[in-house]
Amino acid sequence: MGPRGSALICGYTDYHGHLEASLAELKKKEDCLLCPTGFAANMAFIVAVGSIASLSASGRIPARAEKVAVFSDALNHASIIDGLRLGERLHCIETFVYRHCDMSHLDALLSDCTISKKVVVTDSLFSMDGDFAPMTELAKLRKKHSFLLVIDDAHGTFTCGEGGGGVAQEFDCESDVDICIGTLSKAAGCTGGFIACSKRWKQLVMSRGRSFIFSTAMPIPMAAAAHAATFVAEKEGWRRKAIQERVQDFRDLTGIPITSHIVSIIVGSEEKSLLASRHMLKSGFHVTAIRPPTVPPNSCRLRITLSAAHTRKDVKKLADALSRCINFQDIDVENTELLAKL
Repeated sequence: MGPRGSALICGYTDYHGHLEASLAELKKKEDCLLCPTGFAANMAFIVAVGSIASLSASGRIPARAEKVAVFSDALNHASIIDGLRLGERLHCIETFVYRHCDMSHLDALLSDCTISKKVVVTDSLFSMDGDFAPMTELAKLRKKHSFLLVIDDAHGTFTCGEGGGGVAQEFDCESDVDICIGTLSKAAGCTGGFIACSKRWKQLVMSRGRSFIFSTAMPIPMAAAAHAATFVAEKEGWRRKAIQERVQDFRDLTGIPITSHIVSIIVGSEEKSLLASRHMLKSGFHVTAIRPPTVPPNSCRLRITLSAAHTRKDVKKLADALSRCINFQDIDVENTELLAKL
């Protein structure tokens, strides 16, 4: 089952190589690096980014001008946040957090920053809110400010884009994304993470990304299964079409204007969210209550993920069960978006 060691020692096999090649092709990148988890992939990449400053400083603490300025969306995944915290602790990264999907705020932060090396990192599809990053606007800002654009495409890989290439493919801006990080634990149904990038970036992460270097490689059966999943994603586009049909069904049945297969319904307190979750479980639906520290206090929510395995009948039953514990008319989309920006 297991490769018995890290990828750099004895854990790398032909199965891993085939998977890396297929993911690089899927993401329209020169190369790809597998990591044990998506969390490890984000950590490895961000630490490697910070190592650029430490390498240029030649053993001393980097001066501010030598650091890397990383601009991070306020609602980015915990793995991105933890990577940035480690980079800051090592005095290699200076972090700037911009309001959720607020491109005016990001533009202002970029304009005011005097550090030359700039990176913008964002989830492509936010896991707790179900909204997409403004990819078109990010691409325009990239041309204006010449930063490195990094996306975490954990929830977009295989489910978005004509060929399953993800959110960047969906918004026709693959060439504007420099680095695409993802996981194989969502649509692929396996485990592991990846960094789709250039060969030079891959070499840097392999030599400086500690969560890659010091972790056992992905189990071989998982690598083989994930490789098979890339072919399924490419050949069976009906699965993505089915997801979009279920998204439309949910909109029609509830009146909630969701934009993706991740449905986030904010109910407020922990008590309310737990009661609603228990009601849903009794109704036959495993709908988890999301609470702090995953989301801010008083923004507890029910999180639903629609898939190609669901039918319109399933969604109708889901909507009926939800209507018995939630008043759809009370769900204020503007307030939901406001809470997301806090």
